Amino acid sequence: MDKKTQDGSRGPRHRALPPAVGLLLSMALMNALLYLCLDWFFVAPPRSSPVSTHCPHGHFRMVQMKNCSPWLSCEELRTEVRPLKRIGEGAVKRVFLSEWKERKVALSRLTSLEMKDDFLHGLRMLKSLQSKHVVTLLGYCEDDSTILTEYHPLGSLSNLEETLNLSKYQNVNTWQHRLQLAVDYVSIIDYLHHSPLGTLVMCDSSDLSKTLSQYLLTSNFSLVVNDLDALPLVNRSSGALVKCGHRELHGDFVAPEQLWPYGEDTPFDDDLMPPYDEKIDIWKIPDVSSFLLGHVEGSDMVRFHLFDIHKACKSQTPAERPTAQDILDTYKKVLNLLRDSAMSQTREML
Repeated sequence: MDKKTQDGSRGPRHRALPPAVGLLLSMALMNALLYLCLDWFFVAPPRSSPVSTHCPHGHFRMVQMKNCSPWLSCEELRTEVRPLKRIGEGAVKRVFLSEWKERKVALSRLTSLEMKDDFLHGLRMLKSLQSKHVVTLLGYCEDDSTILTEYHPLGSLSNLEETLNLSKYQNVNTWQHRLQLAVDYVSIIDYLHHSPLGTLVMCDSSDLSKTLSQYLLTSNFSLVVNDLDALPLVNRSSGALVKCGHRELHGDFVAPEQLWPYGEDTPFDDDLMPPYDEKIDIWKIPDVSSFLLGHVEGSDMVRFHLFDIHKACKSQTPAERPTAQDILDTYKKVLNLLRDSAMSQTREML
């Protein structure tokens, strides 16, 4: 017994770490994890670019498609696309959730022959403006007045608040993600003002609700413009300006130059209504951005930093308003500034 005891006493001794040392190691590990979480929370993960941008013109590729496919023809639309249910309707198109090769797609059909010119204009815009800013075109048939586009289940931007109120989207209901949506919105306006076709004006924007309905919220929480039926061209070289429709507009949402300038005593006459340019889109940006920012924690601080550029957007003189690129640069600067500040303040608390 004594021998065993003596032998056992010669083995290596396993000394437990002092509690204080163990606590310090645990805190160090926790801080490291918190830093990683901060990087994820404050720096939005990079968005994957739409795969359609890698396809040549006249082709498309959706998620889980390995190769680009040519736009679907009339025959393919008639035989391979199965409408499931109507999910939307406007003055120009009815939209049906449909299925193509076990994929959900959106099939648009002309509502009435009276609107065919607008329908075809929208189709021409879709074909010419395919990019990361525009919904992906999958096919069309002019004979049947149908257009097939990618389906986005989160729907139009009008549904933003309802979507963000769902429990599974609470993690993106932050000022960072909301400001990123505003960046996306201004990026689209800037793209239209410098499009391959020239300076295009988003005319389907007589009020906030109508404006929001022109954009879709994608599954990775970015924006694409969907409705391009009313995009007139400003041509400064020829002096050609635009007018959005042929009826009188009212309210504070539209730009001052869109309002009837000759008073209530003079009946509205479209022939006498002066035309205008793309600066009407600039006037509306603060209102759309305010909706996108919502009323989450931190959104008022964002509004404070955007006050000057938004004030400039509301200049009564169109030429004095900033360009969409000016606004986009400011939005990105504010996003980076506030995000870096939030990260720094939080790290100092650790």
